[in-house]
Amino acid sequence: MEKHMTVCPYCGAGCKFNLLVENGQVVGAEGLDGITNQGELCLKGMSGYDFINDTKILTPRILHPMIRRTKGAELERVSWDEALDFTAKKLLEIKEKHGADAILTTGSSRGPGNEANYVMQKFTRACIGTNNIDNCARTCHGPSVIGLIDTVGSGAMSVSIPNMENADCIMLFGYNPSASHPIVARRIVKAKERGAKIIVADPRIIETARIADIYMQINNGCNLAFVNAFANVIVSEGLMDKKFVEEHTSGFEAWWETVKNYTPEAVQDITGVDPETLRAAARMYATAGGSIIGWGMGVTQQCQGVHTVHQIAAIACVSGQIGRDNAGLAPVRGQNNVQGSCDMGMWPSLYPGYQKVADPAMRSKFAKAWGVSEDSLSLSEGCKLTDLPHLVKEGKIRAFYNFGEDPLQTEPDSIDMRETLENVEFLISQDIFMTQTTALADVVFPGTSWGEHDGVFSASDRTFQRFTAAVPPKGECKHDWQIFQELSTRMGYPMHYDDTKQIWDEVRELCPSFQGATYEKMAGVGYAQWPIPEVGHPGTPTLYQGGQFNMPDGKALLMTTDWKAPTELPDEEYPLILCTVREVGHYSCRSMTGNCKVLALLADEPGYVTINPADAEKRGIKDQDLVWVHSRRGKVISRAAIDERTNKGTVYMTYQWWIGKCNTLTMHATDPLSGTPEDKHSACQVDAIDDQVWAERHLQELYTDMKETLAGHANRQNASSAAVVEPKAAELAFA
Repeated sequence: MEKHMTVCPYCGAGCKFNLLVENGQVVGAEGLDGITNQGELCLKGMSGYDFINDTKILTPRILHPMIRRTKGAELERVSWDEALDFTAKKLLEIKEKHGADAILTTGSSRGPGNEANYVMQKFTRACIGTNNIDNCARTCHGPSVIGLIDTVGSGAMSVSIPNMENADCIMLFGYNPSASHPIVARRIVKAKERGAKIIVADPRIIETARIADIYMQINNGCNLAFVNAFANVIVSEGLMDKKFVEEHTSGFEAWWETVKNYTPEAVQDITGVDPETLRAAARMYATAGGSIIGWGMGVTQQCQGVHTVHQIAAIACVSGQIGRDNAGLAPVRGQNNVQGSCDMGMWPSLYPGYQKVADPAMRSKFAKAWGVSEDSLSLSEGCKLTDLPHLVKEGKIRAFYNFGEDPLQTEPDSIDMRETLENVEFLISQDIFMTQTTALADVVFPGTSWGEHDGVFSASDRTFQRFTAAVPPKGECKHDWQIFQELSTRMGYPMHYDDTKQIWDEVRELCPSFQGATYEKMAGVGYAQWPIPEVGHPGTPTLYQGGQFNMPDGKALLMTTDWKAPTELPDEEYPLILCTVREVGHYSCRSMTGNCKVLALLADEPGYVTINPADAEKRGIKDQDLVWVHSRRGKVISRAAIDERTNKGTVYMTYQWWIGKCNTLTMHATDPLSGTPEDKHSACQVDAIDDQVWAERHLQELYTDMKETLAGHANRQNASSAAVVEPKAAELAFA
């Protein structure tokens, strides 16, 4: 049996393990003593490997390049040369007619690695000539990146995941680690066993609330009012670290002008938290020897996500709970390499290494390194992924290069997104599976999956780790970076790398914070935690030591603003709040985990809508019933899970399900500072279905139709020999 070292592709914890291979098939996984997981694995790590083998449980692997010769024609299999020539010609025509900014590309955080993302952004900037490149952080932790850069200077965790278990107090805010990051949850349990205090603020009674010293069941949509009140207590009760504030922060007076109005009593009707409980939590956090605040998409996917992150950073600063070991800020990233996508410059305002595209000195450096004129690199920030629908409608985006994402599943208002993808002039999709997005593409490029290529991932806590190929590419699949360089060369900007090490060494040369992160340092279970400015540097588990922040004056900037209500509030027609959440056994758009035998057995379509017993009884809904969930955007079928831990007036749905697609219901309203969608607060209604026999049959028909349609697209050899498979009701009614 062969063993090949890798890093888990499912979350930002960065767990290390071996893939076990027999006869060219991946047959198992065994934990390694990685810096994060110490030999242990969660459910997805143990069982989420066999999608590499093309099980076809949910949707098939894409094994050959395909094109539509004209818009609306059938996909047909072609050679790589024809597919690349066809794509290069189309992109050059659009660039010539409409300009480089008429093209938008994405990065991918679902397994390609940092090297592939680096080459994609280089292709976008140096070949196409635009900063229109973005990644899935836009829809999740974009507010964390922006909010932390604004206040402390780096858009990443300031602490390391292993050090979380050494904290004296851990506060979790809008973050459910037992579902999102089970290995991180294990660290939190260990901290509790050591005697650490645990504070949880969340509308649901999440698993960690069961071991919390203080649990605050906050109201949905109250976040900024809550943290403003939390900060108010720290200052008004004399818990502030005055010396730290005076020496290492700026903006206190303006910040306090807002915060002083947010006493716990003044906002109790907004937060739903008893003032004395909130005061006790603030005291516990501020007076502990070392406190860490961890947050997730319960914070960021709100209309004031960036402002809330500003205040979280301010709370750490005014209490002196930052800049030392076991104290600081922990926005734990969701997808396994979403930190890496940002590290590599898959962001419309940043080059790799968080170097600003608007800085002429940075433009000059990258132009010289890439062998292009300075004028060919734009100083203007590009557009965001969440701008795509309106920019297509306005005719400003003509081509969309979708790399390893499924926006038709993961972006809000799926019906509008389907219209966007159908109407964009030229759609390229590069993926490993036939997804709902890829089925609409004009060009389909088959990339290699995790397990079939080498590279480096960035964990949530800035830790670089290497992973290696376990099996060779299937069919005619190419490594993603190879596809980008071959397309770039055809478009007039030659690129050539022999392997990922050559790419990584170029990244290191251009990014001062990454220079010491060599492949050699990351051999085996080795790792490199940035900033790591030279080869001999040990790496940086804790940022801002001694209160030195990455700001122009070296000081953290205290920022906040007034709370405002969510965009869409419940009313008589739609009396419930819909909040999207994560699933412990599935990942992202489910194309990977849905094709793993063990994980596919956990649950199946249409997924669940979790509802409080009182809300279910009011509607005549029994546990496990199929129900209709509808909003102003659309209607889907789902299965009711009645749960007392769900707060009244709110329902929760995970976004992995294709028939029970919650993003058919969510609205395209975004935080104006980050462009991140407000997925945590939409108005909806849930209705009982009287005829459950009909509902079960209808569900199976929808699911079967969708899988057959996608399989038909993936298996098409050419237009003449393959049966034409038309979109089925599942695609149209539940898109």
